[in-house]
Amino acid sequence: MSDRGRERDLVLAPNEFAFILDETKGNINVYVGPHKTSLANTDQPVVFDPETKRFGRRVLDEAIQPLAIAPEGWYLVLKNPARDGSHPRTGALNNLPELEVGRKVNIPGPVSFALWPGQMIRTIKAHNLRSNQYLLVRVYDEAGAKNNWKNAVIKPQKVEVSGEVATETGASEEDSIFASDRVLEDLTIGKVLVIRGTDVSFYMPPTGVEVVADSEGNYVRDAVTLERLEYCILLDENGNKRYIQGPAVVFPRPTETFINRGGARKFRAIELNENSGIYIKVIAPYEEEGVRYKVGDELFLTGNEQMIYFPRPEHAIIKYGEQEKHYAVAIPAGEARYVLDRLSGKIFLRRGPCIFLPDPRKEVIVRRILDPRTVALWFPGNREALDYNRMLAANERGGVAPPEPEPAKGARKEREVARQAKSEFAGDGFTRNQTFTGPRTIVLDTRYEGAVSIDVWTGYSVLVVNKTGERRVVSGPTTLLLEYDEFLQVLELSTGTPKSDEELLRTVYLRVLNNKVSDAVEAETRDLVRVHLLLSYRVNFEGEASRWFEVENYVKFLTDHLRSLIRSAVKQEGIERFYADAAGFVRDVVLGKIGEDGKRPGRRFGENGMRIYDVEVLDVQIGDKTIAGLLVDAQHAVVQQTLALAEGQRKLHYTRENEAISREIAAVQSQTRQEALSLKRTEIERMLEVRLAEIQADAEARARKQAAELAAQEGLDAIHSAGLERDRRGRELELALEAKALEQRLGELRAEVQAVVDKAQAVSPDLVAALQAFGDRALAEKMAETMAPLAILGGESVAEVLARLLRGTPLARYLGAAKGDADDGEG
Repeated sequence: MSDRGRERDLVLAPNEFAFILDETKGNINVYVGPHKTSLANTDQPVVFDPETKRFGRRVLDEAIQPLAIAPEGWYLVLKNPARDGSHPRTGALNNLPELEVGRKVNIPGPVSFALWPGQMIRTIKAHNLRSNQYLLVRVYDEAGAKNNWKNAVIKPQKVEVSGEVATETGASEEDSIFASDRVLEDLTIGKVLVIRGTDVSFYMPPTGVEVVADSEGNYVRDAVTLERLEYCILLDENGNKRYIQGPAVVFPRPTETFINRGGARKFRAIELNENSGIYIKVIAPYEEEGVRYKVGDELFLTGNEQMIYFPRPEHAIIKYGEQEKHYAVAIPAGEARYVLDRLSGKIFLRRGPCIFLPDPRKEVIVRRILDPRTVALWFPGNREALDYNRMLAANERGGVAPPEPEPAKGARKEREVARQAKSEFAGDGFTRNQTFTGPRTIVLDTRYEGAVSIDVWTGYSVLVVNKTGERRVVSGPTTLLLEYDEFLQVLELSTGTPKSDEELLRTVYLRVLNNKVSDAVEAETRDLVRVHLLLSYRVNFEGEASRWFEVENYVKFLTDHLRSLIRSAVKQEGIERFYADAAGFVRDVVLGKIGEDGKRPGRRFGENGMRIYDVEVLDVQIGDKTIAGLLVDAQHAVVQQTLALAEGQRKLHYTRENEAISREIAAVQSQTRQEALSLKRTEIERMLEVRLAEIQADAEARARKQAAELAAQEGLDAIHSAGLERDRRGRELELALEAKALEQRLGELRAEVQAVVDKAQAVSPDLVAALQAFGDRALAEKMAETMAPLAILGGESVAEVLARLLRGTPLARYLGAAKGDADDGEG
């Protein structure tokens, strides 16, 4: 599914990276975790395909790749490295640098990094070598190999090799990888070197050199370890062969390969005795023990000349058919063999008793075929001889070799092994047509020769028991091979319907899945009516398999138990109720009631793990035909009544539906009129609401204006009252101060008067009275002058204020006189 058309978050964990293609520019950026970024619609996740060398678009999750990681003891082979040797930085956005396309470098671990777009990586485990293993390395970059040869990770081998076992490599010590000067001179493109396990135990190639894998993808190759009486053959690219005899550890040269025959790279030497030999052709001249052999010479070597034969490059064995060795034949006393001299053409008799080993270079044993007339004359009545000669004649005409002569007793076992086994000889050879030493054909009927084989089919199981009492259950599908002391447990199952023991079925196969057991049950209802039930049970075997065979006749065990249950349940029901739902009744009894999950639990048998998961009621018959007829008639009547009721219900339903439709039409029309009136009333109410709202708005506006004005007047009144209060308090303070000042002044005057009085005590009373009157008058004038502001504030005259203050004092008379003068003046 495409991620286009929406914002996406790219979240990279540690050790992860991703390639993102900018579709507007064509650039591919590398994001390395841990990192999080939001991708635009033009950002497309891609993955580089090393096979097609193209970038493929992927969904975001599939574009996340792990880092290239090489732990300790591993190395990476990186193709298309960056020219500056850099790698994408962790936790950042990286732009593609210039790559050295087509170049390949080896990077030893431990190391981990993300890849640039277009780079390819392989993680390879470093090569651990045993002393009998080796590597083939090839130079793919001459300059890189020479510059980095000393950077190869090499650990020399430290192993003690017995002096009795040689190491065959075909190369001198100068060819070892430790002879660096000589190796550096030979490091050319395509050069192949052998890294031997006898020299190196651990190897990691430098840049410019790669380890060549074999056909199976393995880098470490096994050298051939030869024991005594073993040899191997190495084939060079120039066609020459080397034959190496054991004991030895054989490493090939870079241009050599081991010859493989039948999956084997090493072969046994040919053992010879006095009664066997091999036929050899010389294919290359050589000299041995002063004897010169030229090409084309033929040799016949027997145990008399050489008991153990190892092939050599100058020899090729000549075989007749598949036989490598030629065996002697036993010629008893009184018998002889016809022998053909191939050089002269003469046939002579070789008489017994003897063990005759013909030299295949010049001797061939032949047989004489007699025609039927001759056989009848020579062996009258010998039917066996006639048939044998006829067989020889037929074989001769068909080109089939006749049976071989019986070998000597000492060579019989050896020859029989050679007939049944593959040839162990792997050297050069010639194959010639033959008429004598043809191979014997052995026909094996493995159906009866091998172990007992049992095919257990799907859904079946068998119980395997041995003589020690051990038991095991094997379920199909499988093929079971029985041990020698194992046999299969036999089951005896009831047959027939209903099931009975009269005729038992003997079998070893138990059907454990989808088994079907049919049975017939006779039962009697509560009202003494007999019924016949034909049932089919579906059975599975579950749980522990070892319990499945605990009941020998599980069919009898199942049917007897269920017959009892069904008869008991039927006995509790009347025939009418039972017959109405016989199938459901039987299923409830056998399988149990339906649970909350809508399924029946089934019936389990703990004795053998058997479970009935379904039952089918195939037929229900009533034993009394009269009652059966009555039930049928009653059922017919019920059906008729049901049909009549159904017809009436249909009419009632029609009438009800028709009237309901009429009422619904009237209701709909009435509702339409009511809705029209309701809409009109709603419109009038809305208009009234609008008018009332306008009136209310005007009233509220006037009320708010009056309230505002009232609030303003109240504010002004409060401000004026506050101002008057401040003035009053100021005046009261001034009066209080003046009163105090007046009281002080009066005190002073009294003091002064008293002083005057004291001084005037000596004065006459008339003088005193005059002065007193004068003082009182002055005091009254002064007080009147002082009290004038208070009189103005109180709205009274000064005389009234002074009269009120000085009432009861001597000064009052002066105030009265002064008031009278004042009135006169006004008049």
